[in-house]
Amino acid sequence: MSTLPQETDVAIVGAGPVGLALGVALAQYGVDAVVVDAAEERSRHSKAAVVHSRTLEVLREFGVADELVGRGVVVPYFAFRDRDRTLLTTDFSALPTPYPYTLMLPQDVTEAVLDKRLHDAGRMVERPWRVTDLQQDDASVLLDLADGHGATRQLRARYVVGADGAHSSVRHLLGVGFTGSAYAESFFLADVRMDWGLSREEVQLFFSQTGLVVVAPLPGGAHRIVATVDGPIEAARIADVQALLTERGPRRPPAVVRDLIWSSNFRVSHRVADRYRDGRVFLAGDAGHVHSPAGGQGMNTGIQDAVNLAWKLAMVCGGRADAELLDTYEAERRPVAQEVVRAAHRLTTLATMHGRARRTVRNAALGLAGLLPAVPRTMAENLSELAISYATGPGRRGTRAGDRATADLPVPPPGAPAYRLVVPETFPHERLTALRQAAEQQSADVVVLRAGRDASAQLVRPDGYLAAAGPADRAHDLLSTLPVRLSR
Repeated sequence: MSTLPQETDVAIVGAGPVGLALGVALAQYGVDAVVVDAAEERSRHSKAAVVHSRTLEVLREFGVADELVGRGVVVPYFAFRDRDRTLLTTDFSALPTPYPYTLMLPQDVTEAVLDKRLHDAGRMVERPWRVTDLQQDDASVLLDLADGHGATRQLRARYVVGADGAHSSVRHLLGVGFTGSAYAESFFLADVRMDWGLSREEVQLFFSQTGLVVVAPLPGGAHRIVATVDGPIEAARIADVQALLTERGPRRPPAVVRDLIWSSNFRVSHRVADRYRDGRVFLAGDAGHVHSPAGGQGMNTGIQDAVNLAWKLAMVCGGRADAELLDTYEAERRPVAQEVVRAAHRLTTLATMHGRARRTVRNAALGLAGLLPAVPRTMAENLSELAISYATGPGRRGTRAGDRATADLPVPPPGAPAYRLVVPETFPHERLTALRQAAEQQSADVVVLRAGRDASAQLVRPDGYLAAAGPADRAHDLLSTLPVRLSR
């Protein structure tokens, strides 16, 4: 018997990490939301395996980051190599974040953690429901669903989010273009157990004449292998993976593959949806952007799409913000996806460069760049996605509306999303009391707290980005800069 309701505030199509993250966030915010997925059960394959610093920061707000870290492998370094020669090493360990590293964790584990958190919040994924049609008016969206066994249902929602992957049915039904092109190369992915003499605190990207191979540690002593290939490797064997590592990986010490756990072939495109919103329907994750696995940012960008959209939907559905707030989702997140796609394309082009002379120049340039401290640091900030900002005007980074907040924010309790007005730990108690009274009189959606050692005051959005910042002695003035109508 189906438990699928007839109506909801938000219908989320797709229960991968993006759809699950959105479902978890909306559940914590108290929004009535339904997650539907076309598959009979959750995928058991590892697929994406990189969780970056900024993603862990935003997931910390929903109580899942610590469990992910506990189940993954902490990797502080990312190295570019040409066989045995290290060209450039990116160090994440000095990043200003509680998570100064890359976390290696199979996607199926990430999904399992998010799925459990959703279940703990009293929600579940409705399966197997495939969207067959979509119609919307000024007040709602009507989804036609089929389960593949002859059953059909209709689900009416105030808003719909298509988080259903690169071949998104939602995007197709909307008629939204997916601009870009495909790479000539195919990609081969494998999880293996092997004798590996290099550090497990490092992800290694190896250049070679015949293509790239990436080696990264996974939990349980396993390793993830990603390689460019001319065509699919059908029915892959240990010998196929061994050949790739022997031809492209380190010579001293050489890798010896002992066990092939799982493998897959895939073609990759670099594309961005022409728009992220059509009326009451939004696109998130791979439904809105796809790119090569270089940098491991696809799933991370998608989860951050979900967190950006979640608090805005919650405020609008709760009647605590004007619907125009939802316009900022595309304005903020689509440029981020465009830059991630461009960066991944540049890295893929660099890694798949042909011709001895061009490879020699590339290696020399990377080697020289590695000698300049600013280059690896900037790469770490970009790969970790800590550098993402929605700010558009001039000013010092970390002080503009749209920059990532620098305050060490406590995890909020479940409930409606709230802005946080953060003042320094040294802020006088009597002034703190007066500030809290002023905030309470103006809006129930602002929490005033002391946190961190930053000397400024910061008005922080529910997703951890600045709404405004200024001197601590002018903290009261920040209340007047709230960018949305908040009601008591």
